[in-house]
Amino acid sequence: MFARIFIFLFGFGLSVIGASFLILYLNLITTGYTFLEYVNFIIRRPEMYYLILGLIIIFLTIILPGGKKYGIHL
Repeated sequence: MFARIFIFLFGFGLSVIGASFLILYLNLITTGYTFLEYVNFIIRRPEMYYLILGLIIIFLTIILPGGKKYGIHL
């Protein structure tokens, strides 16, 4: 149970880091970047993978059944 909560909080932390950088990089639009250039830039940044990975971890900890009955120890 505690491991599942820890994994959830870890995924939440990763998604917060990724979302924060996504918001910070919005300043590029005010410097003259177009929206497509902005999307092209953020796709190539490693911080955006934290957002994706964090959301996947959160999704898995909520959706997958846990406990010894199912053999999954999340």
